[in-house]
Amino acid sequence: MGEVTDYIESLDGAGRDAVAHVIGRVRELVPEAEEGKSYGMPAMRYRGSPLVSAMQTAKHVGVYPFSPAVVEALAPELAGYRVTKGSVGFRPEAPVPDAVVDRLILLRRDEIDRTKG
Repeated sequence: MGEVTDYIESLDGAGRDAVAHVIGRVRELVPEAEEGKSYGMPAMRYRGSPLVSAMQTAKHVGVYPFSPAVVEALAPELAGYRVTKGSVGFRPEAPVPDAVVDRLILLRRDEIDRTKG
């Protein structure tokens, strides 16, 4: 197993489903991403850099692309969600649409590709 799989297995209910769904999108869109840790969080990593983490908190599910620029680029599409400089939060019963999650993942992947040359 890996850090992300183990983390998902430790969850239950709608939060688990929401986290697993985000990670499933990462695995589909960036199949070469690997499980690991970044900033103490279970995260999918790509080319040695943190790609995306998704974690359940007491009040929401947080998606962390490890990039304020990615969050900022998607700000218009994230109206109505809890947005901080480095994360997007949502309630499992009101998830961020897949198209937006996919853009978040792909923007972060592309950002990593640019920095890795």
